Amino acid sequence: MRVMSQDRLNQCKILDLPKIGDPRGNLTFIEQNNHVPFEIKRIFYIYDLPTAQDRGAHAHYDLHQFLICLSGSLDVDLDDGKDKKIVHLNRPWQGLYIPPLIWASEKNFDTGTVYLVLTSDLYKPDSYIRDYNQFLKVVKE
Repeated sequence: MRVMSQDRLNQCKILDLPKIGDPRGNLTFIEQNNHVPFEIKRIFYIYDLPTAQDRGAHAHYDLHQFLICLSGSLDVDLDDGKDKKIVHLNRPWQGLYIPPLIWASEKNFDTGTVYLVLTSDLYKPDSYIRDYNQFLKVVKE
């Protein structure tokens, strides 16, 4: 059964991660299939971001992602081909879950922003949809 457009965009949501407070510094941890709704196969992080630069601007056929802003802040533009929304990330104990077939772009970075991305699969160039018109065609099929 095909997931309808609005249902895909509604699946993009902020999830709280465990936050253990301590006067010596807080600790947050992530467990696959518990705190994120998929098995984690790849982790990468983005840093030294020019504040006026955008990142992302693509979708994935089957890949699930979870973005966590570790330091600073950023906005994530989400688009399912019909509806759009913007999510602001600035808390290291929260992450944004992005299911497949969502066009996502990261922008409006504070100076010193670092964000972490957890994915459900290894890097595979053919899993990306990098052309927005192609993305629109795929989500309408």
